[in-house]
Parts: sequence; C-alpha cells; structure tokens
Amino acid sequence: MALRLEDKKLFVKEMSVIAGESITAVAAEYRGLSVADMTELRAEARNKGVYLRVVKNTLARLAIEGTDFECLKETLKGPILLAFAKDDPGAAARVIKDFAKEHEALKAVSLALSGQLLPASDLKKLAELPTHDQARAMLLGLLVTPMMQLARTLNETPAMLARTLSARGAQAE
Repeated sequence: MALRLEDKKLFVKEMSVIAGESITAVAAEYRGLSVADMTELRAEARNKGVYLRVVKNTLARLAIEGTDFECLKETLKGPILLAFAKDDPGAAARVIKDFAKEHEALKAVSLALSGQLLPASDLKKLAELPTHDQARAMLLGLLVTPMMQLARTLNETPAMLARTLSARGAQAE
C-alpha cells in the first residue's frame, strides 16, 4: 500500500526525531528474509531498546538530513532497514550481528557512530562495546582495586607482627 504525502511527512518527522536522539545507527540489507524472520528481528530489537524500521531510501535520506547520521546517505541503496540505538552505543550493532549469525540474508551495509561513518566490517567492534552497566562495573573495578591493595598492605604489617610473635612464643616454650 502506497503512503500518502501526509503519511510520508509524518514518517520522515518521526524518523528524524529518533535519529536526532540516537547515538548509533546501522543500515542493513534484508533481502531474502521472510516475514517471520523480520517479525523475530523486530521483536528482538524492541527487547534490546533498538528502534528498527524498514524504510524507503528516499524517505530515509530525508529523515537523516541534518542529523549526525547524514553520513549514511550515500550507502542507502537497495532494500534497507535502519536500526537506531539511543542509550547503548552497541545495542543496534549487537542486534544485527546476532541475528545475522542465524540468517545469512541480513547483511550490514554501513554504521554511523556520532556522525562518523564506519564500514560494515566494523560491526563486530561496535557490537563488542560494553553496555552502560558493564562500563560502570569496569570503572568500579578500576576504582576499588587500588583501595583493596592498600587495605591488604596496611593489614599485612600487623598480621606479620602477630605471626612473628606467635612463632617466637612457640620457640620459647
């Protein structure tokens, strides 16, 4: 069913708002996926907080105009879906990468991270970025480790003294 002009304008406006709020975007070719596969991909994307839309290339170009993802314009050819991640920079890439493992028909075409165009070969690198929770845990680990080492060092001197006195007392008996 063809979209009316008003529907197209609303669609472009919605996509533009989503693109303006997002950190990363992945453009992928979905040629060869069944309707059931696409439904599964959409559900997985929704669960991971990724905005995923199949979009006509001309409407996609209009929607990303003036956003950080304008660099994707030249790569939008053929049947394309766009996946945007707002909170987690690697979320969209993880969804596409994980789904592409089981479905060879889904192929990443290009990626964009904060206005920088990346080749599709960088999908794995982007997917391996830690989530916010993982990054916080890593930072916390970095902050806690020196304090734990200091506590161990400070605790070792009295413990060593106690062991020495205990050994000396055992020797005297």
